[in-house]
Amino acid sequence: MTEIKKICFDRILPRDLNRPQRVMMPAEGGPARAIVLFRKLWINGSSLRVRFMEGTERQKAITREQAFWWTEHANLSFDFNDAPDAEIRITFNDSDGAWSYIGTDATDIPRDQPTMNLGFLDGGTAAHEFGHAIGLAHEHQSPLGGIQWNEAAVIRDLSGPPNNWTEAQIRHNVLNKYSVDQIKGTEFDPESVMLYFFPDSWVLNGEGTKANHALSDLDKAFIASADAYPPALADAVELPVVDTSAVQADIGQPGEEDLFKFTVTSAGRHTIETGGETDVVMKLFGPDSQTQLIAEDDDGGVGRNSKIVADLMPADYYVQIRHYYSTSGTGQYSIRVSK
Repeated sequence: MTEIKKICFDRILPRDLNRPQRVMMPAEGGPARAIVLFRKLWINGSSLRVRFMEGTERQKAITREQAFWWTEHANLSFDFNDAPDAEIRITFNDSDGAWSYIGTDATDIPRDQPTMNLGFLDGGTAAHEFGHAIGLAHEHQSPLGGIQWNEAAVIRDLSGPPNNWTEAQIRHNVLNKYSVDQIKGTEFDPESVMLYFFPDSWVLNGEGTKANHALSDLDKAFIASADAYPPALADAVELPVVDTSAVQADIGQPGEEDLFKFTVTSAGRHTIETGGETDVVMKLFGPDSQTQLIAEDDDGGVGRNSKIVADLMPADYYVQIRHYYSTSGTGQYSIRVSK
């Protein structure tokens, strides 16, 4: 039997486990794509704090080095300051494989628990996991991916050591595709650090994939592109906290993200909601933070509008608005904050 290499698996939140997933199978011969889960991206320009919960100096040095591969190109920074409430918290448990929560999902994890584990540091493993931490997904799970799996072989091999996965875990981590409306992507990149090794026996055409241990040219270009973390900082538009008027806005280009800021001067329950016919997704960050995700909503308002109701303390807060359809959606909307 072909030796099974160690591969990464996703950690996902309970709400995503229980959420129905629209899965799209690729057209025959269709291309695969390098992909990012756009609803899990951090605000562009964020500084993400990193805490080592354990580890040797060598493990920490390798991790830091490979994390910085991304920030040479993405408009993000990592601060390895071991803050107790750091957004990214790392363990090195060699009995728990390699995994990471994806992007802003990490903010839902209790602060005494890790958001990433580096149970092995082969090749570019740390870079791969930091790719997940900033919102990148596995290329082989693109809805347009061209890999035709030999499902029986994949399930047989991953059911045994070193992974010992259930069939449900195997389907989630390898065989299933992401929903087409979850992703942004580029042309398929066989050199991407986000693509793992798969043996020839796992695919019907007999041509598997190889492990990559460094960021490819396309990885570097994509993470710095408008679809991920481009060089220009998003300017936050000031929102008043009022009961009547709303601010008019629009998503002029597919993939555009609008950023708003409002100030709470007295504690209490606040409502942030959009209006209009455009199908938008909303995230609320704060207090005084562009990385601490408080809440997110899709269709909680009227029609396809978003609505978040939260008890807020005096501080500055940030609201991020995206179109539901990342690759094609545009349109006008309004946004209002009231108390």
